[in-house]
Amino acid sequence: MSSHFEKDAIISGVGISRIGRRTGIPDLELTTEAASAAIADAGLSPADIDGVATLGDTPRQHVVEALGLDAQNRSSGFDTAGLLSPLMSAFLAVAQGRSRHVLVYRTVGMLGGSMIDSSGPPPEPNALTSPPVEPREPGQRRRIGANDDVGELLAAHAYSASNWVAMHCRRHMDLYGTTREQLGWLAINSRRNAALNPLAAYQDPMTMDDYLASRPISTPLGLYDCDVPVDGSIAVVVSHRDYAPDCPNPAVGVEAIGGTYGSGGWFHRDDFPKMASVDAAAQMWSRTDLTPGDMDIAELYDGFTFLTIAWLEALGVCADGEGGPFVEGASRIALNGVLPLNTYGGQLSAGRMHGYWVLHEACLQLRGQAGQRQVRRQPETALVAAGGGPIAGCMVLTR
Repeated sequence: MSSHFEKDAIISGVGISRIGRRTGIPDLELTTEAASAAIADAGLSPADIDGVATLGDTPRQHVVEALGLDAQNRSSGFDTAGLLSPLMSAFLAVAQGRSRHVLVYRTVGMLGGSMIDSSGPPPEPNALTSPPVEPREPGQRRRIGANDDVGELLAAHAYSASNWVAMHCRRHMDLYGTTREQLGWLAINSRRNAALNPLAAYQDPMTMDDYLASRPISTPLGLYDCDVPVDGSIAVVVSHRDYAPDCPNPAVGVEAIGGTYGSGGWFHRDDFPKMASVDAAAQMWSRTDLTPGDMDIAELYDGFTFLTIAWLEALGVCADGEGGPFVEGASRIALNGVLPLNTYGGQLSAGRMHGYWVLHEACLQLRGQAGQRQVRRQPETALVAAGGGPIAGCMVLTR
């Protein structure tokens, strides 16, 4: 197995369920819709699937039984990329020969969905993902891991991620002069792209006045800075790269991945307001000769508008403090811009799928199958990133 094991994997199939708000559709029904579509898209049958990976929303055993899978492998081993950990675990599984075709899915309801998979043993450690043991001298400051400081935030009456991200955003504004209008261009760009996506939750046009007039949520963030809860499911099939010639659709290659342990939690980082995204990005770029300038499109997490600014800077698309000017006016990030961004409408307008719609869209764009929102210049490379605060995973995908 290559030390850069992700290069041995491809995404051979993608699938998406119905997406909507307050649909009342059971999670299992949405999951099987997306999973069945992904398996068929890969030119496979359920009998070909020998691994399943998920964050732990719809129980895997229920999905295995509903689809009639004979999937013995609980794909694990990459547990540091947050939302994208199941996907990266699938890359590892096919590279190691534990599986040939792994179904990966994420299903959410209006309340978001579980982040804990209790359907099997904990993931096995491996050289890439296991943190080193860090001895601590007497009096040395303790290491703050992901979410270790949430108790402190709650004690300060900061009860939700909107409060926590707002702190980062306000500090960024103080340091670099980032403005609400610059954040607004991200929301406007997403809504413009969502108008071309029939599955998007919100498709009506948005103006800057609409954005600025939205009700406040946690200063400086307003309603349109926040993602849209939806019911839905997205699935992909990860296969070994030697299956690529047999794929009925163009296989999507995996050039590099990165994940983080979230050291520093939400606000204990020495480089605050930076986030775990800088660590994930550094690991990813260390695993490829490609650079930010080689990227054709970017599908970046936008649970809140500021998280996209943070990702653009962490990934080196622009320098620290330049994320706001980069997106201002939305010309650079438009479908015909130098770096089309969140081409499906993002979580801000299409709907919150916890980082899996960015993956699905990147695959469609690389395959040239995104319909009306297909970027004009056929992309060969795509940045995909998910997470915020102390949770981050990212990857470069290729055509």
